[in-house]
Amino acid sequence: MIPLDSHLNDALLFAAYALALVLIAVLLRSPPRKAMLGMLVVIAIGVLGLWVYEGRASGMKTATSSVMAREAVLVLIAFGVIQVTVLFIFQTVLVRRRIPRILNEFVVALALIGYAIYRLNAVGVNLAGLITTSAVVSGALAFSAKETLGNLWGGIAIQLEKTCRIGDWVRIDTVTGQIVSIRWRYMAIATINNETIVIPNGNVMQHRLTVIGRRGEERTAWRRYVAFEVELQHPPSRVIAEVERELAHAQIPFVSQQPHPLVACTGFNDNGVDYAVAYDLLDAGQYWTVDSLVRVHLYAALMRQGFDIPFPRRIIEVRRDEREQATQREVDHRVAALSTIDLFSSLTDAERAALAQKLLTCAYVGDEIVFRAGDAADSLYLLAKGRVDIMSDSQNGPRARLATLTAPAYFGEMGLLLGQPRLATVVAVDEAVCYRLDKDGFDAVIRARPALAERLAQVLAERQAANDATLQALDAEVLAQRGANRKSDLMRRIQQFFGLAQ
Repeated sequence: MIPLDSHLNDALLFAAYALALVLIAVLLRSPPRKAMLGMLVVIAIGVLGLWVYEGRASGMKTATSSVMAREAVLVLIAFGVIQVTVLFIFQTVLVRRRIPRILNEFVVALALIGYAIYRLNAVGVNLAGLITTSAVVSGALAFSAKETLGNLWGGIAIQLEKTCRIGDWVRIDTVTGQIVSIRWRYMAIATINNETIVIPNGNVMQHRLTVIGRRGEERTAWRRYVAFEVELQHPPSRVIAEVERELAHAQIPFVSQQPHPLVACTGFNDNGVDYAVAYDLLDAGQYWTVDSLVRVHLYAALMRQGFDIPFPRRIIEVRRDEREQATQREVDHRVAALSTIDLFSSLTDAERAALAQKLLTCAYVGDEIVFRAGDAADSLYLLAKGRVDIMSDSQNGPRARLATLTAPAYFGEMGLLLGQPRLATVVAVDEAVCYRLDKDGFDAVIRARPALAERLAQVLAERQAANDATLQALDAEVLAQRGANRKSDLMRRIQQFFGLAQ
């Protein structure tokens, strides 16, 4: 019988230690138990090889070959024992901490390096002399391994800091895909095109990495944006409202209904108005398909509502400049608006035409404030399209609606004729178009006909008296008396405001 030396005894002890760890892992039904059983087989092969070596060592031709054979089987045993130990500690004892796999591999590598140094010293290799005599070679190796070490530390940092995890969807530069592996040297990303892109960990750390569908540590849906255009003649407020309503009723797979898809106006260009649909995608892997489905539903919604999608137009034609005609049509519209206003009924056609040139077109959308009570004023508004609410501002409570004006109408006359601060707040009910007349524009007309101040004062007094009757329910006598007194007072203030002789 062959006697057992110290190496074989040590090997059997380590094998027994590894067997105990494997049995515990099997009893606990630990996830890496199959890998640990495989390493136990490697250790058994190593012990068997060491036993064979002990029986035939004396028959080897040289001492060098004997040492090499012994160290080879010892490395096999050491590798198995280290693997079993690391798997037991990190994936059995500390399994709930979810320690990254790369850290397991790093610890195994360090342990093997330590074992190699120990065995080199044990067989009599002078490590100090070896390092001193190979300083140049060591420097060259370190320089050549710079990129590899950078990838190694990058992979460790990514997993330890939990910047991203296997299974996360990420975007790195122009690459979008799901992380399927993080190894020592690289990160593997699978795309929806059945491609696996390998990116060195060093590059990942140097470039911007976007983790999709995650806000900090919280998993969320992926907010996607689908752009579209609509021709300029369609009001953005209506386009947004109608498209949102249509998409809220669309049943699109993987699109969250809480919140519903939203629509926003994102800009203007030569051909139309730019919009974007924002929706929350529940499965990041479906982004290409779902974007297409959103566009299909979007196209159908635009067609149902009569919203035309613009296309690039490049038309070259020789014709007369019609801008002057368009300007004249706009002036005619303004003159017509002035003709409907009793305040300017005493003006001649020429005066209305001159006044129309001074009007400024102002467009408002629903719930937009035209002006607020207390604002400084020197202008009047002619309501040519839409409706506005006249509101009273209260510091102690909500606004109260005093009246609703529908085109054609006018408001703000006290600012134009008296320079008096606004008495009420005016808010657009829906889309409204107003023509604004400033004091500077009206100044030439009233200076040319100072007698016009009396007519304006009379109309102004009648309107205020009518408003008082509506709002305050005044009786006829009080209304007449107040109207007569107010006319004289208003005429004096108009003449004073415009610097006319009294």
